[in-house]
Amino acid sequence: KAEPDARWLQMAERAFRYTCDHFVDNENGGMYWSVDHDGNVLENKKQVYGLAFALYGLSEFYQATGNGNALMLAIELFRLIEQHNATVAGGGYLEAFSVNWKPLSDLRLSEKDANEKKSMNTHLHVLEAYTNLYRVWKNEMLAKAIRQLLQLFDAHIIDKQTFTQQLFFTEAWEPRSSIVSYGHDIEASWLLYEAAQVLEDEELKFYWKDIAIIMASASRKGLDTDGGMWYEKEGAHLIKEKHWWPQAEAMVGYLNAYELSGDPQFLELSVNSFAFIQNKLADTKHGEWHWGIDEAETILQKEKAGFWKCPYHNGRACMEVYHRLKSIAVPASQII
Repeated sequence: KAEPDARWLQMAERAFRYTCDHFVDNENGGMYWSVDHDGNVLENKKQVYGLAFALYGLSEFYQATGNGNALMLAIELFRLIEQHNATVAGGGYLEAFSVNWKPLSDLRLSEKDANEKKSMNTHLHVLEAYTNLYRVWKNEMLAKAIRQLLQLFDAHIIDKQTFTQQLFFTEAWEPRSSIVSYGHDIEASWLLYEAAQVLEDEELKFYWKDIAIIMASASRKGLDTDGGMWYEKEGAHLIKEKHWWPQAEAMVGYLNAYELSGDPQFLELSVNSFAFIQNKLADTKHGEWHWGIDEAETILQKEKAGFWKCPYHNGRACMEVYHRLKSIAVPASQII
């Protein structure tokens, strides 16, 4: 949508057809977690995080093309997510279900995640997906779900002492992790405000504006002197790697904090993040971004694209910054 191109539309339409042909579970509803390159099902579980991203993409595809089938499928996913989480204790969303929506013993999103019933990550991306769907489908049930998600972040996920987020929880919202994920904190700072903004509720916007600024400020503890953001910290142990996605989120999150506060220090942090990406992560020879660098600035030898790396964070960040910079005045001294 930023710069319409028929080739990109063709790719989007191909992705939509592939999704409908191979990911949709026509028997039980919802979508499978993964398929192989031929479209054969690999993992048939219903991972709520994955359903949220499908909903997000479908609503964006509808917004770009007006394809009514995409909107219908997005709405169906919303209703299925709500239906199968309606009786969850304490509200919110469980991590995963079996292919026919039964309980699972292994709920993990990936091998590195804790096997707990609820997570910050899933709730953040359900919120993001619902926010995007609400832009094109002004439904009261959907608005109520967005409000409830904001309440859950306020009551359980955001640590009001540090304004960082807790990552994993029992069904009753008992915290099960001491990890600080700097990238998720700066990402949440702008996504939470965006959710309040799309509801057009001035009281909510005022409240989450302050939270967004505070969270953005708190996340600065994860920044290095070169403008890059460290991966995460558990207790006193800092994982000294700078992965691609926290940098993308920092670029947007600090720009958002600048828009909300007018504080030029946030704009400087966003610019610094962009400079770090340009200097350390962007692969000017082969395209895309490297996975990241370690403390010695050695490029991490991980995939350029794969199951956990795609143009989601960086592509979205570039489009977000592109649109935001068109509508705000940036001091000439900040322009790279």
